[in-house]
Amino acid sequence: MLRVAIVGCGKIADSHASQLQRISGCEIVAACDTEPLMAQQFCQRFAVKKYFSDLATLLRGTKPDVVHVTTPPKSHFEIAKSCLERGCHVYVEKPFTLNEEEAQRLIAIANENRLKITAGHDDQFSHVARRMRTLVQDGFLGGSPVHMESYYCYELGRSGYAGALLGDDRHWVRRLPGKLLHNIISHGIARIAEFLTAESPHVIAYGFTSPMLKRMGEKEIVDELRVIISEEESATAYFTFSSQIRPLLHQFRIYGPKNGLILDQDQETLIKVRGDRFKSYAEKFLPPLIFAKQYLGNAKTNIRTFLKNDFHMKSGMKCLIESFYRSVVDDTPPPIPYREILLTARIMDAIFVQLDANRKDDQVQERIVAYSTTRSAEELKAY
Repeated sequence: MLRVAIVGCGKIADSHASQLQRISGCEIVAACDTEPLMAQQFCQRFAVKKYFSDLATLLRGTKPDVVHVTTPPKSHFEIAKSCLERGCHVYVEKPFTLNEEEAQRLIAIANENRLKITAGHDDQFSHVARRMRTLVQDGFLGGSPVHMESYYCYELGRSGYAGALLGDDRHWVRRLPGKLLHNIISHGIARIAEFLTAESPHVIAYGFTSPMLKRMGEKEIVDELRVIISEEESATAYFTFSSQIRPLLHQFRIYGPKNGLILDQDQETLIKVRGDRFKSYAEKFLPPLIFAKQYLGNAKTNIRTFLKNDFHMKSGMKCLIESFYRSVVDDTPPPIPYREILLTARIMDAIFVQLDANRKDDQVQERIVAYSTTRSAEELKAY
C-alpha cells in the first residue's frame, strides 16, 4: 500500500484526491497547505486523517511514499526538492517548474536518490490520446512525423479562476515568467514534445493581448499566442493558444509521410486521415462517408467506455497516476520520459524569452513615439 500525501489544497488537489480514490493500492495519509483551514476542509471532504500547515512536519510525521505537489507553480521546485531529499517519489502538477534549469535539477536529484518524478501532463493519458499513441507506435503515419499542429484554447471570463486573475493586479499568475500562458500551455506543448527528436528545436513565438482584454483595461496578460517549432531538416509544428477562437479547441494533428491523425480532446475522437487520394469524383464522395463511419465508431467506443464507468472528466489523470505508481512499485521507467519533460520546459523558456523581448521592444517604440510628439527632429535623432 503506497502512502500518499498531497501538498496544496486548492481546486486541482480535489481532482487528484478524486482519482486517487478510484485507484487500489494507495491511501491518502495526509494533506498540507500553508492555510490550515484549506487543509482541514480538504481532509474533511476526502476523509483524510491528518492535515498540516508545514511540509517538513508532514514529511517527518507521516513518511509518505509519494507526494503530489498541487501548489502554484512558483513553489513547485522547492517543495519537490524537499520531498525528494526526504526519500519521496513526486508527482508535480503542470507546469512542472518555472524553467528548464529547475526541471533539470529536480530530475537529477530524483536520479541521484533512485526515486521517480513526473509531471502532470494528464491530457496525454486520456483514452483517445492513448489510442493515438498506439497507432503512431504501430507505424500508421508511415514513418517519423513530418508536421504537427497543437491547439489549446482557454475561455477568459468574469467568473472563477479567470475572473480572479483579471480582477487582481497581484494575482500569483501575474508573477509567473509567462503569466497566464505559463500556467496553461504546457499541455499543448507537451503533445508536440513527445514526437520531437531534436534536443533544441528552433522556436519562433508571437503573442499579444486580445482586443477583448484591452477593452477590459488589461495590458499585461497575453492571451493570443502563435508558435512555430522546427527541427533542422525534419519535423515542424505549430502551436496555437487562444482565448478568442470559437469553438474552443483542444486538438492535436500529426502528419507523417503516408497518413495523418486528428485528435479532439473535448469530443474524445480520433480520426485517421489517409494519405492516398481516390480517383476522379470518388474523392468527393467516399472520404465524407469514411469520416462519418469513423465518427460513429468513436461514439460507440466512448459509450462502451462510459458504461464501464471509466469515462470521467479526469480519466487521463487516473491513468497517469496509476502508470506512475506502477513505475514506483516495479522500479520501471516513469510514464513520461524525462527528456519530454525537459524539452517541454525548454520550448516554454524560449517562448517566454521572446515574448518578454518583444514586449520590451514595444515599450521602447512607445517611448519613441511619445517623445517625438514633444521634441524637434534634431532632438529625436539624438535620442
